[in-house]
Amino acid sequence: MKAEQIRELSVEEISKKLRDSRQELLDLKLRQQQGQLEKTHEIKLLRRDVARCETVLAQKAAPAE
Repeated sequence: MKAEQIRELSVEEISKKLRDSRQELLDLKLRQQQGQLEKTHEIKLLRRDVARCETVLAQKAAPAE
């Protein structure tokens, strides 16, 4: 998901997306440890999504200057 798309979401929706992405990232890491993960690049993509969500959430939470 691109940052532009994330910025259009409300704070609650971003928080939910962040929670879901973190859970999915945990699942992928566990599957990788067990040797069941074929598409290892998905971990990198999810980490970036989590970072984007956290960044946009912090921007929306910061007081407008």
